[in-house]
Amino acid sequence: MQIAKTARIVARNILGPRLTVLVRQEFRRKLSFAADYRSLLRAKRGLEIGGPSPMMAYAGEVPIYDVLESLDNCLYSGNTIWTGEVREGNTFLYHPGKEPGTQIISDATDLQPIGDSSYECVLACHCLEHVANPFRALAEWKRVLKDDGLLLLILPHKDGTFDWRRTTTRLAHMIEDYENAVGEEDLTHLAEILELHDLSKDEAAGTKQQFRQRCLANHLNRAMHHHVFDTMTALSMVNHAGLRILRVNNLKPFHIIILASRTNQTVDNSRFMQPGGGHWIRSPFPSDHKHRNRCNAL
Repeated sequence: MQIAKTARIVARNILGPRLTVLVRQEFRRKLSFAADYRSLLRAKRGLEIGGPSPMMAYAGEVPIYDVLESLDNCLYSGNTIWTGEVREGNTFLYHPGKEPGTQIISDATDLQPIGDSSYECVLACHCLEHVANPFRALAEWKRVLKDDGLLLLILPHKDGTFDWRRTTTRLAHMIEDYENAVGEEDLTHLAEILELHDLSKDEAAGTKQQFRQRCLANHLNRAMHHHVFDTMTALSMVNHAGLRILRVNNLKPFHIIILASRTNQTVDNSRFMQPGGGHWIRSPFPSDHKHRNRCNAL
């Protein structure tokens, strides 16, 4: 207690009383925000698509790895630009205090090695935007969830990413991709991406030529963002997939965080999608602010 008191005095002397209060309020808000997700996902048996994800580690914005009972992992390949080479089996290391999870090699849109209703939660952090057919992926993720199982979906908000020049993807377009059985080799958005991708916000992409070559080989490296999201598009996608939305949060620099559950009943997510909801007011992203008072048709 004495250490905490001393820290408060030092902070007040450096920042001043007013700024100290604001910093403390923001810290408490984030602490409460993380605690809600930790509570809802505690002791769950999970599957992560992609990852491991720094956002879910101890120092991350949504630190949940330590409260899960277990976590398996699915990658589309045994060698990705994010993970390097991985091996199937009990090799997925996600937390130093947990037993390794099972590493599965399978496409996010075709989880054939996994049986129905196998997991209590599915985690997907900044990976669905890399999938050409998101509704096919969501259908598979629902399939492997138990009844009332939870999906934690984190997507990049266009306002804070290299996609900021691109037009937000229409829900109808993603529905058409599903109906047309679009595969992961799809390059429909390539011309738009090459023209509007902000390379100054994507150092790993290299030069324009290097970026172009990487995109042309996207079926191998899966680095391209097929679709572009703001919060309404993300919510509309989850709603159309028949998932019950439980909570929504937005965090800088570019995170849309949605927790939803599988249900066999008709869902009503209107309170999250109608204008004036609390998450629209709290969102730090300018393109979300139009939904504070009204709801634009998608």
